[in-house]
Formats: sequence, structure tokens, C-alpha cells
Amino acid sequence: MPRTRLSQRRVRRVLLPLLTAVALVLAGGVPAYAEPGEGGTKKLRDALELTAKGHIEAKAKLDNSKRRQTALTGELKTVEVRLVGLTAQVGEVAAQSYRAGRLTPTAMLLNTATPQAFLQRAADLDLMAQRDSKRLRDLTAARQQAQQAKIAIDSEVREQQKQLAVMAKKKKEAEAALAEVSSGSSNGFSGGSSASAKPAPRNSDGSWPSESCSVKDPTTSGCITPRTLNALKQTQAAGYKRHVSCKREGGGGEHPKGRACDFSAATNGFEDRNATGGDKAYGDSLAAWHVRNADRLGVLYVIWYRQIWHPGTGWRSYSGSGSPAASHTNHVHLSMY
Repeated sequence: MPRTRLSQRRVRRVLLPLLTAVALVLAGGVPAYAEPGEGGTKKLRDALELTAKGHIEAKAKLDNSKRRQTALTGELKTVEVRLVGLTAQVGEVAAQSYRAGRLTPTAMLLNTATPQAFLQRAADLDLMAQRDSKRLRDLTAARQQAQQAKIAIDSEVREQQKQLAVMAKKKKEAEAALAEVSSGSSNGFSGGSSASAKPAPRNSDGSWPSESCSVKDPTTSGCITPRTLNALKQTQAAGYKRHVSCKREGGGGEHPKGRACDFSAATNGFEDRNATGGDKAYGDSLAAWHVRNADRLGVLYVIWYRQIWHPGTGWRSYSGSGSPAASHTNHVHLSMY
């Protein structure tokens, strides 16, 4: 084979992928810069995931306990009102008995002029006995119900104190983990004022169901969790429609699990530069929107422009390795529960 033809084939093998990539970039089909890594060490990512999950789970239990306490408090008020009425009825019977003296059933039956009157009085006595007995039973049952409600309310208060302690512990653990990449709290970002995201499905007790990487990722050829897909669709429905990349094979963090997405700040995809101007404003608004809708979507944490939002700590400063990808100054990172 002539050397010239061989050289031409080699040139084509080298140039064809490059030309294809350039064409796709110009068409807006792929990011203009290599997809960013999640950032931070594996130890940090694992700590953020565990502390965020611990905080979210404790908060779900706390909220559920508060709902139960509210229901029990309403039940107790209803029972207490009923107790007042039943106590008054039983007291009236006792008062009548006191005013009339201790009239025995035998005396009442003997003090009758005719057999018909005797039978009528016997029937009346039976009805009175049934009525008074029911009132006493109802009063006893209501008192027991009220006592049980009070015990249950006290139990819920203890449960809430327990979950608050868990949340405080997870906050300290998150702060300790972030210490290596954070210099303290920050103000976060403005914009994204709408909290209109469609909530992802929860369990009956308010907790998040366990999900696997089981649905098609529309941003790659991989898979993501149903909750991540809901977050992606809701984000786009809110008007944030620039390039997104979710599933990523290899590495640590949430991307390989199908529980994270990167949203480029630039219109043409991930660019190897810090976002400025309109791109920065877009990222600010998007990050703020994710935080405002975190409880609806099931967000673990958000990273954007050298800051990280964690449910237990709020916004804190976040330092990467200095590159736009590591510092998250060219994309908003979203990790899901």
C-alpha cells in the first residue's frame, strides 16, 4: 500500500472525531468543555452524603411526629369537651338521687296502685339503669382515652427532642467535614424565588423511598433514579434549560449512582472559565431555586460558585482545586437523596 494513502487514513482517523466533536459543540449537542468532576475528596463526598441523609431523615421523622402530636392534641380537646358533658350528666343523676333520697327499686315497685303501673315502673327502672350505666361506662372510657392521648403526646415530644438532637449532631459532623474546604458561612444566592416544583413521591410517614438507578437518563446514555429525573424535569419546567449532564460512570459521589446532575452556566455547555454576567446570574438563580425546592425534590446538597448548600448547615463557602470545574464556577452541581 502506498505510503501516501496510509498517511491520509491516519489523518482521517485523527481528524474525524475532532471534526465531529466541533460540529456537535456548534450545534449545542455536547458541552464545550469536558464534563466537570463532582469535586472534593471521596471522604468529603461520603461525609456530605451521610450527614445530609441523616439530617433529612431526622427532619422527616420530626415533621411526622409534629403531625401526630397535632392530631393527638385535637383528639384530646374533643375528648375533654365530651368529658365535661358526661361528667355533668353523671353529676345530675347523683344530685337527683341525693335530693330524692335513697329510693330503692323495691320501694318504687311496691308503691303502685295497679298491675299496669307496676309493669310500667319496672320498665322505667330498667331504662334508667341502662341509661345511667352507659353514662358511667362512657365517662370511664373517655377518661381513659384522654389519659392515653396525653401519654401519646408526651411520647411525641420525646421523639421530637430525639430527632432535634440527631439533627444537631449531623450539623456538627457536616461542619467538621466541610472544614477542610470551607472558611465559614456565606450568604448564598438570590433569584429562583418560586417554590413551585412538583414534589417527588414520599412514603406515608414522610420519608423518602429507596430508589435505584432505574430510569433512562435523558442527558446521557445511562440511567438515573426516578427522583433525580423528577428534579431534572421540574428544573427544566421552571425555565432552566441550558445543557445538563447527570449519569457519569466511574469516580465517586452521586453521579455514578444516578443521583446527581451538573447544570452548565454557559449557553453552549461546560466552558473552562468562571461564569460572569448573565451566565453567573443564571447559575445564581438556578442554585437558589434548587435550595428553595430542596424539600419538595429531595435534594442532598447544591454546589455553585465556591459555595455549598447542605440541609444541616445552609450555605457555606467551598474551595475546590482552583479550576472552574472543581470550584463549580462554571456549573451548578445538584446531588439528590
